[in-house]
Amino acid sequence: MTFSAMLRRLRAPLVAGAVAMLVAACAGAGGGPGGEWPGGGIVTGEPTAGTVATGEAAPAEEPGAADVAVAAVPAASAKARTRGWSDPTLPGVVEGGAVPGQVSGKLPGDLAAKPEVPNHTVVRVWYATDRNKESSDGVLPVAYGTRRGRLAYGHTDVAIPAGHRVGALEAPSIWRLEWRENPDRHVVLLEVVEEARSRFLADVKATIARSPRRSALVFVHGYNVSFADAARRTAQMSYDLGFDGAPVFYSWPSQASLSGYAIDENNVNWTASDLKLFLKEFASQSGAENIFVIAHSLGSRALAEAIGQIASEAPRTRARFKEIILAAPDIDAEIFTRDIVPRIATPEQSVTLYMSSNDKALVASRKFHGYVRAGDATKGILVANGIDTIDSTDAEADFTGHFYYAESPSILADLRGLILDRKRPGDRAGLAFMESPIGRYWRLVPQTVRSAAAGSSLSAVPAVGDLVTGTFSRAR
Repeated sequence: MTFSAMLRRLRAPLVAGAVAMLVAACAGAGGGPGGEWPGGGIVTGEPTAGTVATGEAAPAEEPGAADVAVAAVPAASAKARTRGWSDPTLPGVVEGGAVPGQVSGKLPGDLAAKPEVPNHTVVRVWYATDRNKESSDGVLPVAYGTRRGRLAYGHTDVAIPAGHRVGALEAPSIWRLEWRENPDRHVVLLEVVEEARSRFLADVKATIARSPRRSALVFVHGYNVSFADAARRTAQMSYDLGFDGAPVFYSWPSQASLSGYAIDENNVNWTASDLKLFLKEFASQSGAENIFVIAHSLGSRALAEAIGQIASEAPRTRARFKEIILAAPDIDAEIFTRDIVPRIATPEQSVTLYMSSNDKALVASRKFHGYVRAGDATKGILVANGIDTIDSTDAEADFTGHFYYAESPSILADLRGLILDRKRPGDRAGLAFMESPIGRYWRLVPQTVRSAAAGSSLSAVPAVGDLVTGTFSRAR
């Protein structure tokens, strides 16, 4: 019997049993707020709920900066009810601090007898995209597809549940009998609002002006990512980092499918000129004094090309981008060191590179292209002038090993030190300095390892593999 057949056979009694248990539980509790509902969410990493991963221990209740005031974001109660969000029996209140771009979420409703008590935080995230605009799905007023379009701008609102774990992108699971998104349990895209370019820039500028450091975080996603998932990921990272500026994402027309790699690879080259235009306008008109850009996987190609062009055309604009972070870049390693690094890295403006030898996606890309990728450490560690290389092989990650940049509490702690504290690798907790004949790099020491080795020097933790012996070594 096939797995799918077994699942079909088991589904009916499982659902019937679950319904019976829920009915009994509600009857016993009177069906009111005291009734217990199953919680959950996809959990990765070790931290307890509400903790923010940092190089040192953080208070358990700290998902962000608790002393920053926030404003309410309206949400349509009718829309909430159609998606199963308006459930008055869900317990709890919003907990933890919030940062600019985050608002304590309450979906206003007309349930006078049993008013809803929200159990999530709403994070406002701005966007620019050159995806095509599609017809609304009836739930969100604006939808973007997988084909090429003109640059469009706007903002999204994303719910982060109170029980969120650092690094997790909680979503419904059939194994927990969850059939619909619920913002009190899952990271949910609540709203998409398209805006005129002038309004977009004005709104972002106002948010940045309220930021203590006048900062913005721009995320460029990789292959196999939808617009909605890019919004959810940006909100999750901003929330987990406790970022106190304006979170923004740039979404290019990825096919959002495993089989769409060839089209994605073509589209990421096509989008580079639009990304350059957006970044130049953003840098000159947003009022941001500190712009941090993170690009993942295939998105690193577009960012590298865009920043390279900006550096040659407008060096002063390039200087506004304080940190360029390439996470698991799907770029030919030799092209990266020979052609890209000299264009984007300077002694004053270094680039951070996260790579891993456990990244199965980049191993597949190496086999597909015939050449090692810049984020793949299976053949050695890439070391180049102007590049702060972080060997992230030991980072917590899913089975693909490709999304550690946003899922690993240890990587998020390192990003927090880099972005919020503006510390170089040698000053960040959790990185072991590694010397080589041609240069230096750093190796991530996960939080669990650091806890086990408390009292020992980080440099005393043994390195994995030999020292690098070339610009791109084959030491491993």
